[in-house]
Amino acid sequence: MPKKRVTLADVARLAGLSTTAASMILTGKPDTRLSADAHAKVHAAAASLGYRPNVAARALRTDKSRSIAFISDYVATTRFASGLIRGALAAAEEAKHVMLVLETGGEPAREIQAVQAALDRQVDGLIFAAMRAREVFVPDVPINAPVVMLNGTSARFPLSVLPDEYQGGRDAVRLLTEAEVDSNIVLLGHNADDEAGLFRSEMITRRLAGIRDAMHEAGLTFAAELSCWNWEPDQGYKLTRQLLATKRPSALLCLNDRLAFGAYQALAETDLAIPDDVALVSFDNDEIASYLRPGLTTIALPHEQMGRAAVELLLRPEVTAGATLPMPIIQRGSIRNAVA
Repeated sequence: MPKKRVTLADVARLAGLSTTAASMILTGKPDTRLSADAHAKVHAAAASLGYRPNVAARALRTDKSRSIAFISDYVATTRFASGLIRGALAAAEEAKHVMLVLETGGEPAREIQAVQAALDRQVDGLIFAAMRAREVFVPDVPINAPVVMLNGTSARFPLSVLPDEYQGGRDAVRLLTEAEVDSNIVLLGHNADDEAGLFRSEMITRRLAGIRDAMHEAGLTFAAELSCWNWEPDQGYKLTRQLLATKRPSALLCLNDRLAFGAYQALAETDLAIPDDVALVSFDNDEIASYLRPGLTTIALPHEQMGRAAVELLLRPEVTAGATLPMPIIQRGSIRNAVA
């Protein structure tokens, strides 16, 4: 048979005090007016019996469960954005909160179930996280707890934690100009004319705005803009092969690392060397970026810091403004003068 749970009354009985006195001591209530000896007896009794507070009962008394829900599409089951969870878990642990992780696969029915499961457990707040930055669907169900959007936005819940995509776009251009690349720069992944009227996400819009503003301020124009909807290695390879058939670029500004992986493959099939003939800069700092040779210079997504910030915002109800975190520059060997 399962061992009977040790109760507060058991601790009080062993310590020779009332249940009320034991409760005040174990909850850290200030100015209990109980002796140091009483405090020592209660703590010794709790340790001896293996007493653990009844969180459910405490939640009923205080309306706080010291738990939060982390609801995501694919963050938990893919390596790309797992830093979001690592950062959130670390911050939750430091705040002495338990984090319930719920994965939905982006399916509306599962998202509703996840929210209901979290609310049934009386969580103190919910974090909605997206693997890739985008507008996040939040089920149209009543949510009577604080909500923070992580790596995404929602018109319903304005408090969000996002990467500073605009400055990241500017930094990518700056890396090229500092390496004295001032002509024949090709944008890989987007063409303003081809994609007029199409919407990717607010974050990608900011990234592109930073890139285009920095190019304009430097007096530069792209030699070509190559569009594809799915930013995957096969598309990066295909577009770069098509480009090399008619043009020799000085640099490729790739809108994510996966496009850059494909570009690396295409360039490897030519006599063009990275970075001496063609410089590359990208975004996201996917794990594979460090294994390429030469390593890929990229503007990183600060996933762990974002996860931490989301928990910290959630547990501070007085804060009404979201957070925008800097995107670190990871300099490797794909741009001249960068650190190998």
